Amino acid sequence: MGLVEGKVAIVTGAGANIGEACAKMLAAQGASVVVADINLAGAERVADEIAAAGGTAMAHMVDLGDEASIAAMVAAVVERYGRIDVLHNNAANTGAGQMMKDGSLTAMEAEVWDAAFDINTRGTMLMTKHVAPHMIASGGGSIINTSSGVSILGDVLNPAYSSSKAAINALTRNTAAQFGRANIRCNAILPGLVLSPVARAQMTEAQLGMIQRHVLLPRESVADDIAGAVLWLASDLGSFITGQIISVDGGICHHQPHYADMLDMMAAMQG
Repeated sequence: MGLVEGKVAIVTGAGANIGEACAKMLAAQGASVVVADINLAGAERVADEIAAAGGTAMAHMVDLGDEASIAAMVAAVVERYGRIDVLHNNAANTGAGQMMKDGSLTAMEAEVWDAAFDINTRGTMLMTKHVAPHMIASGGGSIINTSSGVSILGDVLNPAYSSSKAAINALTRNTAAQFGRANIRCNAILPGLVLSPVARAQMTEAQLGMIQRHVLLPRESVADDIAGAVLWLASDLGSFITGQIISVDGGICHHQPHYADMLDMMAAMQG
């Protein structure tokens, strides 16, 4: 019996990358998974692959910038399955065009800032708004938001993205407080750099190496690292965990800033 046997789970942004891994892991552990994405072709591919592996899934297009689209998807899920037990708010606006414009605050167009918050924060809020009543009606559930390690750290790039993710941390705690007595848990996962095909395509080897020097564990992060945390929080193993902001980043956000330089110095001394 799987860890989420019999549960109904929605995963947004599940047509590729981290969302795909989360949807597949939840399905492999017994959940009926709604593969939600603005890219319907990607969602259908993932749903078909889940079904081919013996799982249960449905694909549905959702535009997180459009509340009517969100409401329609949630209604379709309830009509088909009768309940929603898990919501993984994973989707974000991380397209290359958006992220390349998300740089200097003094040069940033307001539209770039708004585009980050529109999908990343407002979209997460609207998904919660429309799903929570169904969780309440069925006795509870688990909401898992994807934040980011950059939500708790300063950086020289992507202030709109990191600020929108910091807002998700606050939204997570507020959601946990508002719905806890209805047996709804809400937690946020903070990934570090997860080397999806999209991430690799957007970064040079020098950039990847620079970041990897600060990961405490001796390997790169993969999408299944995040999926494992989502599964834990979705399952009854996490039944008394709520309002938490959990880093799943190999320790990159939790060491002295001179960590990599110190390792280099120690290696030189030993050499």
